[in-house]
Amino acid sequence: MTLDRARQLLSIQISFGGGYNANSAKLVLSEVQREHGQTGVDQLIREMNLEQVFGFEPGTRFENGISVKN
Repeated sequence: MTLDRARQLLSIQISFGGGYNANSAKLVLSEVQREHGQTGVDQLIREMNLEQVFGFEPGTRFENGISVKN
């Protein structure tokens, strides 16, 4: 998954908000983690303001749709 595609998918989840959409966002970030590493995930969290929207913090790893805080 490209970072541009991840941005598109995350924008959709942000527009809906809510817990189910946070889970969908975790799945997207899991794909980003696998393909682009922690740097890509942290970049998207900051850029898309996911800290405020879903409470995701930079440095959090996403594996198989599960967030793992360091």
